Amino acid sequence: MAVGFKVKYYWYPIGHGDFLHSFFSTVSYHLEPNGWGTKYPLLLNKLYNGKLEYKYIKDAIKEIDEIQESLKNYSPSQVIWDIEDLSKTPPWGDNISDEITDLSNYFVTSDGEDLITILKKALNKALKVKSDIEIESI
Repeated sequence: MAVGFKVKYYWYPIGHGDFLHSFFSTVSYHLEPNGWGTKYPLLLNKLYNGKLEYKYIKDAIKEIDEIQESLKNYSPSQVIWDIEDLSKTPPWGDNISDEITDLSNYFVTSDGEDLITILKKALNKALKVKSDIEIESI
C-alpha cells in the first residue's frame, strides 16, 4: 500500500508503508537510545502515528534537520528495516546506488526523490499554509 504526506490538498508520495516504517525504525534505533520517540517525539510519535498538528511544525523541522545531520554518521549497511524484527532486511538487500553514501541519503521515494527532502518540503508547505501534516495511505 502506498503512503505519502498530505498537507491540505498537497500530496507528497513516499512509497510502500514498509519503506516509511524503515526510515522511522532507522532513526529510532540509531538516534534514540532511550527508545522510540524519546528524542524526536514530534516526528516519531505524532507524525508517525498519522498526524502532526500545525502548532508543532517549526519544532518538527528542527527535529528533521538534526536527524539528517546525525544520519550522516551511519553507513548504508546500518539501515534498519523493521525495529520490531531486526532480522528483516530491505527487499533489495545490499544492491543500492553508488550515490547512497550514508543513511542521510539512503531513503529514496518511489518517485526517486530523497525522503528527507520530501519530508522537509511537506513540513515547510504545512508551515506556509498553516496546516497539519498527515501520513495517508492510498
